[in-house]
Amino acid sequence: MRGIGETARASGLSVSALRFYDGAGVLVPAAVDPSTGYRRYTGEQIRAARLIAGLRRVGMPVAEIASAVQDLQTPALVRAKLDAHLLRLESGLADAKRELLRLHTLLDLEENLMTRITLTAADLSAALGAVLFAAAGAADPIPPGVLLETDDGIVTLVATDRYRIAVATAPATVEGSAARLFLPYALAEELHGIRSGGIALDLTADLVTARAGDRTVEGKPIDLDFPDYRRLMAVDGRQVTVDAAELRELLAAAPPIDREHEGRPYPVSVLAVDPAGAVRVAGADEWAADTEAHIAVNREFLLQALDAGGPGQLVLELDGPVKPLALRPVSGESRFSLLMPVRH
Repeated sequence: MRGIGETARASGLSVSALRFYDGAGVLVPAAVDPSTGYRRYTGEQIRAARLIAGLRRVGMPVAEIASAVQDLQTPALVRAKLDAHLLRLESGLADAKRELLRLHTLLDLEENLMTRITLTAADLSAALGAVLFAAAGAADPIPPGVLLETDDGIVTLVATDRYRIAVATAPATVEGSAARLFLPYALAEELHGIRSGGIALDLTADLVTARAGDRTVEGKPIDLDFPDYRRLMAVDGRQVTVDAAELRELLAAAPPIDREHEGRPYPVSVLAVDPAGAVRVAGADEWAADTEAHIAVNREFLLQALDAGGPGQLVLELDGPVKPLALRPVSGESRFSLLMPVRH
């Protein structure tokens, strides 16, 4: 048998490492002098110590090293442990490479004052579809387009034509500087048309570049001081839950009231709440007799807002003839529409 120093030289393990593995029960010496405490190892244990030294260098945990030593007489079992550890190392290396690449990208984005947004094309398309209707008829001072804002893990999209406003959010990975850009309508509509796979948007003050698979879409944002839409969303009127399909049926059954704005006719629908707390559609005579108990809105705008809100139940926030009518899904505030009332 060999002493601990000779075993250390033969195996590649240090004396202190041999003592550690003795204490851990991984490689207990074959004999220990009771008076001096001097450890002695067999030739078979030197073989085990060499295995331990190699496994230690590749970072195998102590518990797995102990298991490999126990299986040393069955090489196939040891080889299976080596292969499993190699697979774990390769996976960890791939993860490390991805993380380092992400950090390089983050440094590039910050250095170039750029923002990168990554999300599913379906989520972006759905959010754009929930707001584009409110931008179609926009004119000065706000041209047709969509405001895009980034926050921690969220992209917010906002559109308005002064008579209505629509807001929608989508979950996203946001890297780099915070962004607030106004996308021209044509660019927003083109992005809305991409509905499958993932999509990455690189944003600068001068250029928006979207990549989805082999497709690349570019556009120049509009330099615009978009108004503070958040204060408009603080609606505190009466809240009523409605089914979107049922409200459409009510609107279809009630003839609209014809009004005119700047020489152009448009239909108006008048909403009220009955004693049971349900929404109903009122007629022109009832509206004229008691304007305070009703809210009138552009009928086409209301139908578009219902479509944007999605199927199922919506919450209407309505409180008299002068406050806006707000619509949002029952499930949360991922979508929000606000319609300005029509005065009698």
